[in-house]
Amino acid sequence: MSKQHPIIAVTGSSGAGTTTVRRAFADLFRRLQIQPAWVQGDGFLRHERTAMSAKINAATTQGKRFSHFHPDANLLDKLETLFLEYGQSGSGKTRNYAHDDNEAARFGTQPGKFTPWQALPANTDVLFYEGHHGGFSQSSRKTSKSIQIAEQVDLLLGVTPSVNLEWIQKIHHDCDRSGCGEQLVIETILHRMPDYVDYIVPQFARTHINVQRVPLVDTSHPFVARDVPGADESIVVIHLRDPQHFDFPKLLKKIDGAQMTRRNTMLVPGGKMTLAIEMICTPLIAKMIAARDMVAG
Repeated sequence: MSKQHPIIAVTGSSGAGTTTVRRAFADLFRRLQIQPAWVQGDGFLRHERTAMSAKINAATTQGKRFSHFHPDANLLDKLETLFLEYGQSGSGKTRNYAHDDNEAARFGTQPGKFTPWQALPANTDVLFYEGHHGGFSQSSRKTSKSIQIAEQVDLLLGVTPSVNLEWIQKIHHDCDRSGCGEQLVIETILHRMPDYVDYIVPQFARTHINVQRVPLVDTSHPFVARDVPGADESIVVIHLRDPQHFDFPKLLKKIDGAQMTRRNTMLVPGGKMTLAIEMICTPLIAKMIAARDMVAG
């Protein structure tokens, strides 16, 4: 953690809705005139698409576990190094991963490929990470080596919709993006589940804020659902680890339909999710920047 070079991370599985949270922060940064360094978690995967598929197939044949969520499938030491370096000097290196043709054209590479490693832009105000391992923290039982990514993050958010909703979003997300078949996505979900439980879920106990979208329509059979429940067909549960930092009466007045279900938990209409995130996080980010300016000055 660093007052001079703060780090914000949003963590969750594919299709959970982390991109929606990133867009809320993009609006927040524009309003506060903050220049972020954007970091894509998939840029820290260890293998490109073809090699990753081969690794997964080989592990499956041998009865072993290996998925995008597994630490061995990622360069978590490089991600930790990036966070440490940015916290110390506001610098570091990252790369992007092209998921589809649009991203390939934007990044100047091919689908399923990485861009070269490159330095972060100079003179940014914060680093914003979106991916699977922003709250990862684990010590190896076999060696003395440990990866402590969560400890470097100043503000950590977890995005974790109800399981059936997450599956529906994953199916539609992957089929729309890569054109793969529904059955393949289902197999991917089932294959990843043990690693999701072991390596993604524990991160939500380290977050400062958890955002969980809950559908208000029937999602009991996610594999036959034809549509992703919309914002007006869901509610959002927002859990705040340190409620003393928030002015709940003020938040409830500014977010129509919001209510408290516990002293540290808000319930907001699905259509107010982006507004709620901005309202909750704006004073936190403003405080970060004020602390940074005080140290710099």
